[in-house]
Amino acid sequence: MSDTFGGVRHVSNHLFQAFTHYDNDFSFSLNIQRTFHKETSFVIVYQRDKMNLQNFTKEQIAETLTYNQLIPALRKGFQEPYTVPLRHHHNYENKPATDSILLLMPAWKSGAYLGVKVVTVSPENGRVNLPSVQGVYLLFDAATGAPLAQMEAKTLTTIRTAAASALASQFLSRKESTSLLMIGTGNMAPALIEAHAAVRPIKEVYVWGRDFEKAKKLVNEMQLPAINIKAVATISPIIKEVDIISCATLSNDALVKGDWLEPGQHLDLVGSFTPTMRETDDIAIKRASVYVDVLEGATKESGDIVIPLQNGTIQKTDIQGDLFDLCANRVIGRQTDEEITLFKSVGHALEDLVAATLVYKKLTTS
Repeated sequence: MSDTFGGVRHVSNHLFQAFTHYDNDFSFSLNIQRTFHKETSFVIVYQRDKMNLQNFTKEQIAETLTYNQLIPALRKGFQEPYTVPLRHHHNYENKPATDSILLLMPAWKSGAYLGVKVVTVSPENGRVNLPSVQGVYLLFDAATGAPLAQMEAKTLTTIRTAAASALASQFLSRKESTSLLMIGTGNMAPALIEAHAAVRPIKEVYVWGRDFEKAKKLVNEMQLPAINIKAVATISPIIKEVDIISCATLSNDALVKGDWLEPGQHLDLVGSFTPTMRETDDIAIKRASVYVDVLEGATKESGDIVIPLQNGTIQKTDIQGDLFDLCANRVIGRQTDEEITLFKSVGHALEDLVAATLVYKKLTTS
């Protein structure tokens, strides 16, 4: 939907031209009141004739959100004046089961779109064959407050998270990077592989998981033209051979050791989202040039950053910058081919809103 829904143009003292915008979801009626004084005044009344709240499924989102469109959209978004309040976090009783968590993640761009991701975390949902994390994304017209669409949140989050890692890789990995080690076999793994391959000429992919059978299953399910993908049973032998290492796990202990890293590598850390979770160790943090998606969130939410800050391995000033800095060219990113770079993401509501807006625009104008 256009940011301008209707308006009036002054043609002459006695001649006015009115125009109204109509689209698939909303229609507006425009009334003009003219007074016969020196100053001509206009009263514009928008009247909602109908409202059609769109519902977009995970299949529609997966088909619509292509990395070649989402990655540049995110890059643009990190340069624009979005408002992103702190995430709302509420525990609520769920007797006799373990307490559940409600998360609210709002963001908006004035005069354009407003969105909020609503997520629940119920740790014991496995007993009733439901995922522990469920959610929905709600998109609104920021100018009028009118609801526009609701979307399945898990797929939206998975794709935008992978796109953010790929956006960072454009700044931080070597342009000629051709090999990738994917650590983790969950929902993020195939998305991260595809996203990194969208920005670098990846030819070789290796997949490691705690369950080797799951790694082999993921390899068999992925369809990647011109890319050789293989499951590996251990991390340490192959990690020295690849250009990019991407991690998306629920590990509380470091899986990537700093002593294993080679000059020129890029390390992409996605999984650690609490202060006690880690995917890499202090040595890796110390050796690398560290970047994050959002400085405020990463320094409070991820053990990969929080723990080294707490034990003095690094200072906050050692973090080179975040995606806002990189996209605005306030920091350079990779500076030498020998540099080891590290990117830690914790997620940001701006990414959700950019992705949801792209889905909405593509599906309502096609």
